[in-house]
Amino acid sequence: MQALIGKVSIATVSVALLSAMPAVATPIVFSGSGSSPAGIQATVDAYRADLGTLNPNVPGSFGSGRREINWDGVPDTLSAPNLLPANFFNKNSPRGVVFTTAGTGFQVSATAASGTAVRFGNINPTYPGLFQTFSPERLFTALGSNVLDVDFFVAGSNTPALTRGFGSVFTNVTLANTTSIAFFDASNVLLGTFFALPGGAQSLSFLGVDFGSDVVSRVELTNGNAALGPDQTPEVDLVVMDDFVYGEPVSAPEGATVMLLGGALLGFGLLSGSRKIYSG
Repeated sequence: MQALIGKVSIATVSVALLSAMPAVATPIVFSGSGSSPAGIQATVDAYRADLGTLNPNVPGSFGSGRREINWDGVPDTLSAPNLLPANFFNKNSPRGVVFTTAGTGFQVSATAASGTAVRFGNINPTYPGLFQTFSPERLFTALGSNVLDVDFFVAGSNTPALTRGFGSVFTNVTLANTTSIAFFDASNVLLGTFFALPGGAQSLSFLGVDFGSDVVSRVELTNGNAALGPDQTPEVDLVVMDDFVYGEPVSAPEGATVMLLGGALLGFGLLSGSRKIYSG
């Protein structure tokens, strides 16, 4: 098992937000990899403790603490081979996140009881041998792209929100400096890009970053170097996701609201055609 908990520098925060938002501290990075869930459990638990109490999956904002998504409560009707609505975790099970991608949608893997092949074996029969779960038994991926965005909202609403940090479990990270999470502020300025530690075939990796205050409006996850598909070659690094852990989304300070709304419009493709939203 590899593990690292340390501090790194961040990019300059937009001057326009300095008067409206809290000062940004040097972020704390929680990162580890291992051959089994036990190999990253301590790192995940440390990040959970850092963010605070787990909040229930209800509308509104608790102001502090954390939310989590483990995919396992998604019904079979919205799991493989079916698509997951991009706003499922803001509308159906309110947790304050909406997904976007330039690909063709999102999918949660099937359970063994469903009759559909597990761990995305419905896409490629070799995938159950590549991926494992952190919390059994579902995984998550974008389709048609290895990149997806997570935009934050006050849970159950259309009000753009900010969070202090975000983390994800990844499986099958085999290449260094490939699988990453990029963090953006309310004016869509990059706060920093951080890379998951590789662990080899079928491994589990966790990467979480805490900025110390509510400054993150969006994260972009890059999973390996290729999208899932029926064909693969040895040089392809295929990565999918398990649990998400993130700070409670809170409404933005008054001075940042307009910037967040503009960022949300960009995220939903209303001001830019590079990202798509799928609501099912």
